[in-house]
Amino acid sequence: MKERALAAAEVALPPLCTDGASAATPALPAGADPAPVRRSRRTPAGWLSLNALRLATILALLTLWWAASALQLVPPLFLPPPAAVARQAATAWSDGFVDATLLQHILASLGRVFAALALALVTAIPAGIAIGLSPVARGILDPIIEFLRPIPPLAYLPLIVIWCGIGELTKVLIILIAVFAPVAIATAAGVAAVPPDRVDAARALGASRAQVIRLVILPNALPAILTGIRIGLGVGWSTLVAAELVAATRGLGFMIQSAAQFLRTDIVVMGIFVVALVAITLEGLVRLAERIFVPWHGKL
Repeated sequence: MKERALAAAEVALPPLCTDGASAATPALPAGADPAPVRRSRRTPAGWLSLNALRLATILALLTLWWAASALQLVPPLFLPPPAAVARQAATAWSDGFVDATLLQHILASLGRVFAALALALVTAIPAGIAIGLSPVARGILDPIIEFLRPIPPLAYLPLIVIWCGIGELTKVLIILIAVFAPVAIATAAGVAAVPPDRVDAARALGASRAQVIRLVILPNALPAILTGIRIGLGVGWSTLVAAELVAATRGLGFMIQSAAQFLRTDIVVMGIFVVALVAITLEGLVRLAERIFVPWHGKL
């Protein structure tokens, strides 16, 4: 029986090749070209043209804004000229507005957002991993996330004020509610998309459950986690302005609200531009983290 099994195995095995090529690889006909190598769609010329188009769009919008102000098509109370907004930005940076400089308002807002993001990382990522790995955890956590996700975070503001007062904790919790669901859902999707053969290979090599999660599941789910962080950070930053309306003394939302009360439209527009620039910067930082930690993502 043993000799018959060995003979059958020898018949099933492909013949070895002495020239280094695999016997299972079919030979190409004479004169045929090999399969084309898949290349990136983004070329330097395409990248330059795309950025040139973006720059042209921004310049066109600024030109329309300047023309509407110069021709007095819109009263300055409703649409201040770009020069006035730039002057107010310089003044707020050096002299400040409502007892704080522009940099202090930016740092106060960033502190609240990063505090909420840190809480989301230590709560939403474990929750997403548990949802992706355990049907029991999915049954427990899914209703909670699906309850939080569709409701605007500001709807919880009166209740959180009653529970926690009007201090910094209330603002951080409002932003946390906005950030939690995107990070948890993206993490769960990334964990569920991990190839099972990699997990089976790690277990066959004797890896424990904690090692499988740390060495196999987390690295494979990291692109999805970073995507969830990017989405959650954008949602949390957009919630920040409204969260700072509750008994805040510093922050971009507080600055915009204070300027609106005094009909300082130039400062309101300046604050909107600063909020947008900070959001674009945060988006760029997360994309940079994706290129550093998961450079292989999207290139295979």
